[in-house]
Order: sequence, then structure tokens, then C-alpha cells
Amino acid sequence: MAETLTELRLHAFVEQLSSSAPTPGGGSASALAGATGAALLHMVLELTTGRPSAPDDATLAELRGAAASWQSELLKLVEVDAAAYDSVVAARRLSRETGLERRARQVQLDAASREATRVPLEIMRRAASVLELAERVAAIGNRNAISDVGVAALLAAAAARGAALNVRINLPALPQDDPLRDEVLAELDGLLAEVERREAAVRRTVEGALE
Repeated sequence: MAETLTELRLHAFVEQLSSSAPTPGGGSASALAGATGAALLHMVLELTTGRPSAPDDATLAELRGAAASWQSELLKLVEVDAAAYDSVVAARRLSRETGLERRARQVQLDAASREATRVPLEIMRRAASVLELAERVAAIGNRNAISDVGVAALLAAAAARGAALNVRINLPALPQDDPLRDEVLAELDGLLAEVERREAAVRRTVEGALE
């Protein structure tokens, strides 16, 4: 049985990214960047535990739980994004010789395009949550690992922006009456603005600590 993307060794995953296969692609790479950012934040929190300046145990447990949750969910989305676009490719290859085949093909293509738009939107949401967590960890984390918080924020921001590109490229394929269109248009700019704001806030904290 073939390994899933997240079971591959790092070298093998990168090799798959570089191949001519349509998946994994930018959506999976974005999700992995977000998961890596969350993992770095978890590391910083582990290095903060037990230090005199550390917050109370309940706060640390909450933050560690959030980091682990976003890491796990984003790793799952590495797989889900690839599967979603594989479905688009499969739908495009369906026969359209007869009217019935064309209608059936369009139904499957619409459903696949919807999923290929919805999944990177989910990646964006979770990456934004990783950035929110980075902002909190930057204020209370071990100062010796503050650069890791900065890297985590950069990765989460890249994940969100990369996912946004995947949302935008798939959005035109949705049926005009699909409610996901309005949902995306209402949320996309707000999420990107949140990403800009939180990334800048973490960068200020990190740079201030490094001076």
C-alpha cells in the first residue's frame, strides 16, 4: 500500500512536489508550512515550561494543546488538499461524448471544484490561528527561543497566503449560485488582513527581543 504524503520521508515528499504530477502542490505545501509553524511554537512552549518567568501551568497547557491541535489538523489538510485536487483532475477526464455524460461530468466537476476551494480556505483559517498563537507565545515564551517564534510566524503567514492563492485560482470554477462564493469573498480579505496584522506584531516583538 502506498504511503500517504505525511508518512513520506522529507526528501521523498519534496521529490514528489518537484515532479510533473499535479499533486501534491501549493495547497499541500501551504498546509505543511502551517503545521511546521505550529510545531515550532509547541517546541518553544516546551522550552518555556518550568522557567521562573513562565506563565501558570493551566495557560501553558492551553497553549500547548492549541499548538498540537493546529499541527495535527494542518498535517491532515496536506492529504485532504491533494485528494481534493485529484478529484478535480479525475472529473475533468470523464467522458463527455453524450449529453448525459456531459451533465454527469459537470456535476462531479462542480463538487470537486467546491472541495478544492473549501479546503485551502480551511488551511487559511488554521494558519491564521497559528499566527494568533504565535502572537501569544511571543509575549511569554522562552527568550532564548524567540527566533523560533519568529520563524513559526513566517511559516504560518506563508501558509495562509499560499492557501489564499489556491482559493482564488479555484473560485472561478464554482457554479455562480454556489453559496461558497459569497462565503469566500466575505472572508478572504479579512483573513489576509488579520495575517498581515499578526505577522507584523510578532515581528516587532521578536526584533525587539533580538536588539
